[in-house]
Amino acid sequence: MKKYITFGSPSIGKEEIRAVTKCMKSGWIGTGPLVKKFENNFAKYSKSKHAVAVGSCTAALHLSLNSIALNKGDEVIVPAMTFCSTVNSIIHSGYVPVLADVNLNTMNIDPYEIEKKISKKTKALVIVHFAGRPCDMKKILKIVKKYKLILIEDCAHSIESSYGQKKCGTFGMYGCFSFYVTKNLVTAEGGMILSNEKEKVGPIKQRALHGMSKDAWKRFSDKGYRHYDIIDAGFKYNMTDIQAAIGLEQLKKIKKHLKKRDRIWKIYQNFFKNYEIQTPSIVEKNTVHAKHLYTILIDKKKVGITRDEFMMKLHEEDIGTGVHYRSIPSHTYYKKKYNWKNSDYKNSSLIGDQTVSLPLSPNLTDKNIDKILSKIEKVIKN
Repeated sequence: MKKYITFGSPSIGKEEIRAVTKCMKSGWIGTGPLVKKFENNFAKYSKSKHAVAVGSCTAALHLSLNSIALNKGDEVIVPAMTFCSTVNSIIHSGYVPVLADVNLNTMNIDPYEIEKKISKKTKALVIVHFAGRPCDMKKILKIVKKYKLILIEDCAHSIESSYGQKKCGTFGMYGCFSFYVTKNLVTAEGGMILSNEKEKVGPIKQRALHGMSKDAWKRFSDKGYRHYDIIDAGFKYNMTDIQAAIGLEQLKKIKKHLKKRDRIWKIYQNFFKNYEIQTPSIVEKNTVHAKHLYTILIDKKKVGITRDEFMMKLHEEDIGTGVHYRSIPSHTYYKKKYNWKNSDYKNSSLIGDQTVSLPLSPNLTDKNIDKILSKIEKVIKN
């Protein structure tokens, strides 16, 4: 597998390895001082007042939705083209997910489709800054204000993203981030919740660890044992110091890694000018695109092969790819549960059938990139 170019390969260096080793030698590897430091540093980077580190972006979304305490049966609008956890978090919080189609060019939720789906039961909106491209926040914030909606941002792809002078994740009540192994900042598994509302942070932090009044670091530290109280019926969603040790080093490299991905992105854009393949649209003015994914659309009528055939042929040439994402209505559970149909979400359906994510890791060398492009050319011409 040495010659195989893996999709989403994490960039882990000696700094992360040293940090983990130091953490393990310290004798404390659970939730402790490194998690607190990571929260502080990430909040500072994101220009947010508060941050809560958790076990995943899914945990972040669930905690955020759980905390807004809507009534059972209240509706939450969400894009029809996203990862399942965005929708599942709404379901597990006891609310009703309502799908809105995405824009075919940006692949972000379409503000016009949002407004079409608003009813008397609509209480919240979850947006996804897909692939690292900021949503149209000017239009979305107008809708949020007009209908008095709670806004939650799924920033799993958009750590570096900003719209105007504001970082993504700081527009809504909560911003939810992912540090999964393929993401721009990696802690193997992990996530973060941002909020500028102080009164929201304490309960979320407690709920992320069983609803306990004190975490293990505060109970078992060198200050002596302290009793805890269960204040809420919480979850097991905490981050560990081992994860935070990796995250602290990754955060130092965030700008450097973005520059590397930006360079690869531009190479791809230039390469595909010669082919009838839809590439990501240009980055909007006054925004920062996190360049998490480079997605193309493979239309059989134009390319001569289907998306899945394209991916399989690249796999046979030792090139890994991904799909982000099949539309939500295309999955069995949602079809049976909500009777959602792809025909009602045409852009999400088209993207789900044709999209391919190409390797965009900062680990890629010039030799790797040349190989990827030559193999794509071979697959298309054959």
